[in-house]
Amino acid sequence: MVAIHVVNGAGQVGTTVALQLAAQGQQVRLLTRSGSGPEHPLIERRKVDVSKPDQLAAAFEDAVAVFHCIHGSRYSAKAWRAELPGAEQAVLDAAGKVGAVVVFPESLYAYGHVAGPMTEDTPRDATVGKLGIRAELLRAREAHPTPTVSVAASDFFGPHVMMSHAGERMVPTVLAGKTMRVIGSLDAPHSFTYVPDLAAAMIKAAQDPALWNTVLHAPTAPAVTQRQLIEAIANAGKVATPKVAAVPVWELKASGAFSEQSRELAETGYQFAKPFVLDSSRSQRVLDQAPTPFEEQVATTVQWWRARQN
Repeated sequence: MVAIHVVNGAGQVGTTVALQLAAQGQQVRLLTRSGSGPEHPLIERRKVDVSKPDQLAAAFEDAVAVFHCIHGSRYSAKAWRAELPGAEQAVLDAAGKVGAVVVFPESLYAYGHVAGPMTEDTPRDATVGKLGIRAELLRAREAHPTPTVSVAASDFFGPHVMMSHAGERMVPTVLAGKTMRVIGSLDAPHSFTYVPDLAAAMIKAAQDPALWNTVLHAPTAPAVTQRQLIEAIANAGKVATPKVAAVPVWELKASGAFSEQSRELAETGYQFAKPFVLDSSRSQRVLDQAPTPFEEQVATTVQWWRARQN
């Protein structure tokens, strides 16, 4: 019997996890509603809606680990509330029947508004909006009998990263020399997690039962300011640093009266207005994994975007 590693979702995290597993010689079953995803001889792509319990028995057959990397259809508390808890319950139930661990990429939303760096001991007790929903999901995983690992990461960065403050909103804009506008502050320290490091941590955690039923922090390089990240992208791309500007959170809140997107971004704007720092030192020790050096992260990301644009 061949051990199967199931990956739910082919977005920026799911794609990276699937490709890393395949590079290790693992057999991957990639589940999406459309049947899409990266092509590789060891990646079997199936058209499956993982929120539908009746579709999961066959999809999870022979699975030893399930990497649940789906996201809501919209960036809103309403969509998350309607879609995410039910899908996670279905996946946990089905994985438990085959004895598979379920590994989740997780955000820092559940920590809520904090002062100082976030560690694994920081209370995950947010109660409202999208922040509260993430805290509820973590509690539901903890209460379920199926073993889980949640690997929390800050804002995504790296190859395949599109929907992120440091993804399609930033990298192609900087490389094109256009004015770069960021949310919050240009000069507040902010942690950015390199998605290949997150994927590697998820895979390693799945393989070590001693790490199951824990919340880990993805190995994350020291925080930089958004200004520093923009300058690093420009330097790696050998282009002039563009003009930069910041959109204050109060402006997003004001425009939220007319725009759902602005309203939802304003809810988490605090993360960019003040220092927002992830401390991953303890998880790095238990995973025996260090973050990729920042300069290498930036260079690889710029290379990926350049190849994509050609």
